Amino acid sequence: MDDEVFVLSDMTVELQHFPSGPVIGFNGTTEWALDSLQQDDALWLPLEHQLRARLDDAFVRLERSGRTYVVVVEVDGDDSIARSEDPAEAYGLALLEVLQSL
Repeated sequence: MDDEVFVLSDMTVELQHFPSGPVIGFNGTTEWALDSLQQDDALWLPLEHQLRARLDDAFVRLERSGRTYVVVVEVDGDDSIARSEDPAEAYGLALLEVLQSL
């Protein structure tokens, strides 16, 4: 199952600290076989509004061009453009651009 990807959403989790390292524990998982997993095995995928919030003052605008979403951000005084058919991915690409400029 190492190559499998599972999405767990809208679940209450608690970060627990053990001698072996941090573990994410899932609360209320009586019907689930998965009670916890190592923090290193988890990846947070932010939602569109969370990505937009992280752009903060760098965010200029979101446009749509046909089927493509275009996010414009200001990086080092110039506009930078990120494009994708998925708006969340466009925001993510724009955030990467901003973070790489730091």
